Amino acid sequence: MKPSLPSVLWEELVPAGHHWSGLIRRGTVLRLTDLGGGANASMLFFNPEDKLERYNMADTMKAQHTAFLTTGHVCYSDMGRIFCSIIRDDAGWNDTFCGVSDAAQINTQFGQADFGLVRNRMYRNGQDSLLIELGKYGLGLRDLVPNVNFFSKVSCDDNGKLHYLPAHSPAGSVIDLRFEMNSLVVLSTAPHPLNPSTEYNPKPVLLSAYSAESITDNDRCRQHCPQNERGFILTDRYYAV
Repeated sequence: MKPSLPSVLWEELVPAGHHWSGLIRRGTVLRLTDLGGGANASMLFFNPEDKLERYNMADTMKAQHTAFLTTGHVCYSDMGRIFCSIIRDDAGWNDTFCGVSDAAQINTQFGQADFGLVRNRMYRNGQDSLLIELGKYGLGLRDLVPNVNFFSKVSCDDNGKLHYLPAHSPAGSVIDLRFEMNSLVVLSTAPHPLNPSTEYNPKPVLLSAYSAESITDNDRCRQHCPQNERGFILTDRYYAV
């Protein structure tokens, strides 16, 4: 059963292994719902007014002293502003390091199933999926920066090897992103690049948008660390009238 939402503005299903992009305005919450469990939502953020400003993985990690994202964290731009805040995260851990799959990996891991052979049941990869959406806005390969993989967990052992955790996100898991800036959002539901499955079986993600509540002085994301407080101040100044 889908979680109930107040004042739903719109909903859209991103099918398994597909891609999506759109403008999410400041003051909107975008809810991601993992309908079947085991989804992967690879996402990038850009400032639609100046697309040279985009999500910065390194600053996001460094400012908040973390190697993963969850409730209370925010996603920084390379200008020190905040694209969005994670105000709910049922998954509890979202990968920031591993990037996306590419065509060579998908062909090697699952075999070839292109549009000419199987039409819409083709095996899509994360890189090409994001590039298709980026191309709609005049962006391309050079704009494909390190992304967030929502619903996916990757841990590191004592030897520095990364390990993907299957079934990390159960069916019905929700992640709420409250947008602090007008943001161009680009998303792919292709498999995580470290998913060890031998069967091409990505999962769909439901997008639901609704109006955010006013941010209070004790907001968890704003108060998470001094760097976040400064990030919110810079973002508020950007929209000051």
